[in-house]
This record gives sequence, C-alpha cells and structure tokens, in this order.
Amino acid sequence: MRKIHFSWVILSITFITIIVAGIIRSSSGIFIDPFETEFGWDRPTISFSFALCLFLYGFSGPFMAAFVDVFGLKRMMLYSMSILSIGLGFTFIMKSEWQLILIWGVMLGVGSGLFLTVLSTQVANRWFVKRRGLAVGILTAATATGQLILLPVLASFVENYSWRTAIALIFVLSIAMLILIAMFMKSWPKDIGIMPYGQEEIAVEEPKIVKQQNPFKMAIASLFEGLKVKEFWLLAGSFFICGLSTSGLIGTHFISYCISFGIPLVTAASMLSFMGVFDLIGTTISGWLSDRFDNRWLLFWYYSLRGVSLLFLPFALAQGSYTRLVIFSIFYGLDWIATVPPTIGLTRQKFGIEKSAMMYGWITAAHQVGAGVAAFSGGIIYKVFNSYMWAFLLAGGFCLIASLFVILIKKQPSKEFV
Repeated sequence: MRKIHFSWVILSITFITIIVAGIIRSSSGIFIDPFETEFGWDRPTISFSFALCLFLYGFSGPFMAAFVDVFGLKRMMLYSMSILSIGLGFTFIMKSEWQLILIWGVMLGVGSGLFLTVLSTQVANRWFVKRRGLAVGILTAATATGQLILLPVLASFVENYSWRTAIALIFVLSIAMLILIAMFMKSWPKDIGIMPYGQEEIAVEEPKIVKQQNPFKMAIASLFEGLKVKEFWLLAGSFFICGLSTSGLIGTHFISYCISFGIPLVTAASMLSFMGVFDLIGTTISGWLSDRFDNRWLLFWYYSLRGVSLLFLPFALAQGSYTRLVIFSIFYGLDWIATVPPTIGLTRQKFGIEKSAMMYGWITAAHQVGAGVAAFSGGIIYKVFNSYMWAFLLAGGFCLIASLFVILIKKQPSKEFV
C-alpha cells in the first residue's frame, strides 16, 4: 500500500482550520436580528461592524503573507487563531456599540485575515508542485464552505436557546483548532525532511523566500509593484465585485432578506448552508479545471452565471417558491468562490510563485473592500427602501461587468516553477 504524502496531511489540517475560521467570521449574519433585539442597536451600525470585519480581513491579507515569511506559517496560524478565540470570549461581556465594532469589526477581522486570504496560496506553494491548482481549489472551497456549513446549527441554537450558546459553540471550535495547529502543523516540508508533493518526479527550483525584517515594507512594496501592471487592476477590480456579490451581500444579508419574505431563520440559514455544500464541489472542480484550461475564460463564465443567478433571486423570493430558492442555492453555491483558483492561477502566471501570495493578498484586499461596501450599503438600502431587492439586482449587474474585466487580461507565458 502506497504511503500518503505528508503534504496531504498538511492540506487536511489547513482545510479544517480554514473551515473553523470561516464559521467564526460568517456567523455574523446569524446575529444581526438578535443583536438588534437585545441591545437596541440599529441595522446600519451592526452592518458597519461586520463590514469593517470584511474590510480588515481583506486588507490584512498581504501583511499576513509578509508576516508568514518573517515569523513562519505555523506561528502566524497560532497567533491568528488566538485573536479569534479572544474576540469570541469578549463577545460574552460586550455591552456597547463601540465594543461590537472593536470585537466583531477589528479583532475578528484581523484574526481571520490569514486563514481566509493567503493561507491557501501559502500552503499550496510550499507543499505542492504537482496538483497545486487542485490544492488551491480544495482550500478555497473550505473558505466558503466553512462560512456556510454550520449556519443552520448556529441558527437553531439562537432560536431555541440564545445567541450566547451559538457563540459558545464556535468558541470551543476555535480552542480545538489551536490545539490541532500546535500539535500537527508544519511550516515547510523540509521541517520534517521531505520534499513537496510531486517534486520527486519533477525537477523544480524551490522559490526563494527572502526573510527581510520589515514585513510592512515588503507588503507595501508589492502593492506599488502591482499598481503599475494592468492585469493587477483587472484582477483586483473583478475580485472587488466577487467580494461584493458573495460574502458582502449574500453572506451578510441573505438570511435577513429571506426573513423579510416570511421564511423562518433556520430555513434561511439552511439554504445558505446548502450553498456551502455545493461550493465545496464547485470550487474543488474549479481548481481541477484551472490546471487544464484558460483561467480567463473560466472566470468569464463564473462571473456571467453568478450575475444571472443574482438577478433571478428577487423574483424567486417574491413568488414565494421554495423550489426556485433551492435551485438558486444549488446554482449559486457551485459558483460561490469558484473564481478563486483561476484568479490565483492568473496571479501566479503574471507575478511568479515567489510574489504570488503577497500579490494575491492585495487582490483579496480589493475583494474585501467590495464585501465591506456590500455589507454596509446593503443595510443602508434596506433602511431606505425597506427591501434588499435593489442591492441584489445591482450586484447581479456588477457581476456581468466583472466578466468583461477578466476577458481583457492578456494571455501570457506562465512564470510558475513547474
């Protein structure tokens, strides 16, 4: 029997860790109504704290990539999960709006930054030569699946017990992940005397990571390098719309949108969780496809189909059709973050494997700016119109624009070490 390469063990640990971080960050959608009811805070204020979380976890990405290069992958994973655990612990004693913003905006935003932005790229680049696209697909699938899969359980806890019981569940999960990372995670294959998966069969130049002492300078320098390149702007612009149309809008406001049509909380959360199951399938397949097909055309179709599905959603809800809502959940779930593997692939092709993690970190920052804009403006649109319809219609239109952005990217020879 052939021995399993340890790279797949690292992949599994990272997969579970990303899922837990995703659960923590995305659980915000469950708590909008409970926080409104118990504390009397208005929806724009609550939406602002969750928008700040999305914004900060995106903008922390490139800095996290630099910190990983300086301090090591395992250590940064421990630091980040610790911040998440502490933030969840503080949630039990918060009383004021500024505490909500500090905890759910700043602490959970920064704490989730490593896991939900550059970690998948870092692990795939360090531990895989062959099947790198597949590895990225699996790990990025975990990002959205983690953000969705436990939502029905958390919603049930909120409905049958209290929001504090739901917080207690994800707090325990964060402590369990700290133990798992401390015991089994490794930063590099050489730490245990092996080579990356596939290097036995393929001669490959190992990327040279220069450990400078100023990670902030490293991150800012990479941003200025990217700003000079047209492809960076096109990828960042399309990813801005990606964030706007997924975690920012669907992740934050989908449950409340469903509730406004009389759909029960647990049912709405189950639909979102249902998307997570199909996201796992869709994004893994996308990773497999990104190893084999032109990543630009993959993105073109992903954004186009997502735009059509978002334009369809308000009419499905208005007609009160559970069947159509299930169809939307399946279709949208397959496309939730299928955009990530080909976006990472294009970033790696343009900037090379050495710079790809940090460059992708900045592109992800644009993603989270879009997410933050949608999370906050969704609350404003609801307050003005007493409906989310225009938020979802606008997001669908933006996705169609993103499909045009990616097709403008010039096809070029890969700079990957393959």
